[in-house]
Amino acid sequence: MTIKLIAIGKTDNTSLQHLISDYEKRLGHYIKFELEIIPDIKNVKNLSEVQQKEKEGELILKKLNNTDVLVLLDENGKQYDSVSFSNYLQKKMNSGIKQLVLAIGGPYGFSDTVYAKAQGKISLSKMTFSHQMVRLFVVEQLYRAFTILKNEPYHHR
Repeated sequence: MTIKLIAIGKTDNTSLQHLISDYEKRLGHYIKFELEIIPDIKNVKNLSEVQQKEKEGELILKKLNNTDVLVLLDENGKQYDSVSFSNYLQKKMNSGIKQLVLAIGGPYGFSDTVYAKAQGKISLSKMTFSHQMVRLFVVEQLYRAFTILKNEPYHHR
């Protein structure tokens, strides 16, 4: 199985980018992982929130294959502790899917079209985080999940 993380807009904080890259490399020891950044929409000042979500949604959906399982990182999604999340990933791998796609939306979330296509929603917390921080948290939690599945000590540090 491949895990792909799709996010809207580049990370302009170099410290965050270094941390994300570090966890991407670590994840590579366990699973094929891809981070795909969709560039920010141009001229958003001329768009309503709904129009911006629709345009971002079109770009996200273009990145999907027919067999992909799309899971949204969404404040109203299911919350997991780290062990439960690792079990969730194990079940996804056992189900035989080729690619699990996790998506981080833009500043206003996802369009109705993206919600309709999604096969699940995960919330990292009831708190609100910047979209750039969410990327780091996701790749770190993915790495943590695989260390849990392999009974490695990272989870208890």
